[in-house]
Amino acid sequence: MVSLNQQLKKYAELVIRIGVNLQPGENLVIGFASRQVYPEHVEFARCLTEAAYDAGAKFVHVDYGDEWWMRETVKRGSLETLAERAKWQAQWVQKLADEGAAFIAIPASNPYLFDGIERSRVDTASKSIANAFRSFNDRRTNDEYTWCLASAPIQPWADVVFADLPVEERTEALWKAILKAARADGENPIEEWKQHIVNLQKRSQWLNQLNIVELHYRAPGTDLTIGMPDGHYWTAAGKPSQGGVHFVANIPTEEVFSAPHRDRVNGTVTSTMPLVHNGSLIEGIRIRFEAGRIVEYSAEKGEDALRHIIEADEGSHYLGEVALVPVDSPIYQMGRLFYNTLFDENASCHLAIGKAYPLIEGGYQLRRADWNEHGLNDSLMHVDFMIGSPEMNIDVKTKTGQMMPIMVNGKFVSME
Repeated sequence: MVSLNQQLKKYAELVIRIGVNLQPGENLVIGFASRQVYPEHVEFARCLTEAAYDAGAKFVHVDYGDEWWMRETVKRGSLETLAERAKWQAQWVQKLADEGAAFIAIPASNPYLFDGIERSRVDTASKSIANAFRSFNDRRTNDEYTWCLASAPIQPWADVVFADLPVEERTEALWKAILKAARADGENPIEEWKQHIVNLQKRSQWLNQLNIVELHYRAPGTDLTIGMPDGHYWTAAGKPSQGGVHFVANIPTEEVFSAPHRDRVNGTVTSTMPLVHNGSLIEGIRIRFEAGRIVEYSAEKGEDALRHIIEADEGSHYLGEVALVPVDSPIYQMGRLFYNTLFDENASCHLAIGKAYPLIEGGYQLRRADWNEHGLNDSLMHVDFMIGSPEMNIDVKTKTGQMMPIMVNGKFVSME
């Protein structure tokens, strides 16, 4: 039987070789922006470091942090000093990016981290950190350097996901679930991922060949049309950075995705899974759009946190991503909510509020000031929320005016 430690080494090698596809002589940064490496992640960070040096890394930087420290600082510390600290960190990260570093983050958080803390302090802290890293994140989403998100457990997160198990068994259970979801529990994860990337790219090529101009989503609580910008394209795992290095930004990933037209979204959509954002749990999201803009929104739980997302800036009133994931996704089939967007978005069709990836012809060369003109949305935010279910049906309108289904009862129709 393969031990957990051996599996972690394989997982780390997958993240280094397939995730960031680290090149010999490159620097690697593990932990950036608000996603620092927590004490519980030391073992995994060490595995990543070892795998990185095996791949020829010049230097591995590990930025350690502490979620408990962040909670207490947001609750009682100087938010002005926290903002200044974020600026210093952003300068350091940007310097490494300018030198061609690759970046790995380990997204893991307590879904209830900021419960009981004044909402305005949470919002001020998270927005100041996002503002400090905005330039870095703009360049990251423009794929100017390689980056990857790959998670590992912390106890408070495991306590939520596996509340049905004894406390002492939860973290190991979450590890096993993460490795399975990440396709990292087999004999040769790297080879399995190479085939997985091919399969996802075939699906994106099929969607591109359809020449879609509009999608129509129908499900309980959802009746939504999304127009697509001219020259848009669908993509999936394994895209190249602007430097020509193929990388996988999310491990796991089961999605094909594109950028919707900023001003061509109309109707109502209802979430099907909880969303954890900045230490707050949001459930039962309902949003109505007119001419692309969010004109009405509510949540059964966590509405203040949802308001922080949508009211962050003008761009956060619009969509930046449309992603398709079938309910026969292995992560959906696990039947377990992860309360972590990295996993839950790969179990469900989802949309992202805010910043787009510039997935139109010539999009990566566009100035940000010209994005709106081409239908792309810019924002401080990029927040995915899940809308898929076995009751979801999606029809598309093609350039020729043909209407056809691409998803029925949550599953893709045949590509034949």
